[in-house]
Amino acid sequence: MGKKNLETLAIPESEMKVKFSPSGGPGGQHANKASTRVELSWDIQTSSVLNALEKESLIQKYGPIIRLAVDETRSQSRNREIAQKRLLTKVVSALQSPKKRVATKPSRSAKARRVSSKKRRGELKKLRRTPKMEG
Repeated sequence: MGKKNLETLAIPESEMKVKFSPSGGPGGQHANKASTRVELSWDIQTSSVLNALEKESLIQKYGPIIRLAVDETRSQSRNREIAQKRLLTKVVSALQSPKKRVATKPSRSAKARRVSSKKRRGELKKLRRTPKMEG
């Protein structure tokens, strides 16, 4: 996959479907009248900015359509910006390949802590046993 990051990847606005609705919550008349909640959806399969491998990777992770809803601010345009930024971040982070895990061994002190905690636990359990009758 090509290296995509927030600077190089740009999703055209023509590929995004945007719907607006009232956001609800406190705000009185403004919240009841203004449609500031933004619902953004982007169809991965019809996108022109990704190659087939990237599309397949995104579809496996999120499905064929990515949907976001934002109603954080009282401004419709600001909510739209936030939604677009989140979409871009979501896509870029999904296209990043995970780092390879480097195998490590536990340190000497970690081994000692493990053994001492096991010994303490064993001693505690030994104290709980019923005493043996000698006789």
